[in-house]
Amino acid sequence: MSSQEINVKIVEAPEAEAEKEAKKVKVRVHSKKYAAVKSKVDKTKKYDLLAAVELVKKLSYTSFDGTITAELAVKEEGITVEVIMPHQAGKTKKVVIVDDKVLADIEAGTIDFDILVSSPQFMPKLAKFARVLGPKGLMPNPKNGTLTPNPERAVKELSAGKQMIKAERKAPLMHVNVGKVSLDSKKIVENVEALLKALKGKVVRMALSASMSPGVKVEIETT
Repeated sequence: MSSQEINVKIVEAPEAEAEKEAKKVKVRVHSKKYAAVKSKVDKTKKYDLLAAVELVKKLSYTSFDGTITAELAVKEEGITVEVIMPHQAGKTKKVVIVDDKVLADIEAGTIDFDILVSSPQFMPKLAKFARVLGPKGLMPNPKNGTLTPNPERAVKELSAGKQMIKAERKAPLMHVNVGKVSLDSKKIVENVEALLKALKGKVVRMALSASMSPGVKVEIETT
């Protein structure tokens, strides 16, 4: 008697398939505090810059000193611009110039700085630490002004708030910190104005938001 193979196809019930699909969908649920402050924002309105800053401050409900961020849609993806904000936009960053002591500290596993500046002459010595510094974004680079023949000047500018800001590679979006909630509103306005000036009309639209808070649309000139 010959045997026959029997192929059995198991068909899941519609309820089981629906349950699987539901698990794939992640639903973002905001807190009651977020919902409460969001109701204070007029979604149809674009606020003037100072009014937007002051509203964002009122919407901030975190127990810590939140950061105010400018969310920008720009005209092209991948653009990079240099901006010097007149006021500290976040924590004070420690900027150092590479020398033999700094190299010894890095080799010993100590990285006691936020930004590393180098002259071209020091790069051959620094090259062997590329695998350590590169992933942390600390390797000196001429594109962001940290590799320069005048490192002392670079330290002064970077300490004063100079930074290179970039749009996302795959989308024309920028996210730039413009100050802490505790910073004076007019100083935050001046930081945003410096940012917009650096972008030179490349901004399509902008919103401001504080840490964990809803965004506020800002009226800007797009020409």
